[in-house]
Formats: sequence, C-alpha cells, structure tokens
Amino acid sequence: MSRISTHVLDTARGLPAKGIAVVLEQRAEGREGGAFVELGRGHTDDDGRLKTLLPEGTALEVGTYRLTFDLASYQPDGFFPMVQITFAVREAGRHHHVPLLLSPYGYSTYRGS
Repeated sequence: MSRISTHVLDTARGLPAKGIAVVLEQRAEGREGGAFVELGRGHTDDDGRLKTLLPEGTALEVGTYRLTFDLASYQPDGFFPMVQITFAVREAGRHHHVPLLLSPYGYSTYRGS
C-alpha cells in the first residue's frame, strides 16, 4: 500500500529533529473554498521520522495534500513557529516522502524517495 511519510532534519545542529508534531490533511475537492480535511497526525521519532501519517488501511488518493509542522515547541526562538508544505499526489500507487530541512531562520523541502 502506498503512503505518505516525512523526515525532519535540524541542519543547524546536524541532528534529526525529534518530537515535532505533524498533521496531514487532504484538500476536499468540491468543497467551498477548497477546505482541507485532517487525515492523520503524529510526532517525529528519535530519528526525526514519521512513517504512520495515514491510518492503517487508508488508500492514498490522487489529490492535494498538506503537511503542517508545529515548530514552536521544538525551536521556541526560531523565526518560523509553523511550516506548511502543500503538494500534489498524481500517482496514488507510489510512496510519497516529504522531508523538511530545518534551521532557526530557514527551511527547505524536496520530493524524497
């Protein structure tokens, strides 16, 4: 079964970012304003990874998804208290890995494998 996962790396410290709360949402096509609906949530593990964003048995559909990372408790003095990454799933049968590279004053992301 295909899935969505993430990995947060603290590039300022050179370490995985553990304990970050992450929420996965899908855009509800056809709803007024294109509202997002929560599909799952969790926290990054000791290796900065979160592999279980979709509930067991949930099929990944083609659509628009958003990951929200709550950074306020991880880096209280950081410039970004929250990061949202919106991305498109165009192939439902593939694994989608969305890493976040983080520092107190910047971040980047990419399509992982």
